[in-house]
Amino acid sequence: MPMVTRRLRDPDINPCLSESDASTRCMDENNYDRERCSSYFLKYKNCRRFWNSVMIQRRQNGVQPSMPTAA
Repeated sequence: MPMVTRRLRDPDINPCLSESDASTRCMDENNYDRERCSSYFLKYKNCRRFWNSVMIQRRQNGVQPSMPTAA
């Protein structure tokens, strides 16, 4: 598996892995009809927004690492 793919599959780097997988699975099951999967996309977008705000806040407060670990 390429390094980039491994990194994207790492829950410490991508905390929205389950939302990402669910949206991809929805697209596969619905013949790539984006309209049918819009709720999955919205969940992924909200997840990314939330974790991005957490990361920004931690950086501003000087907390390391900027993204908390999944475990």
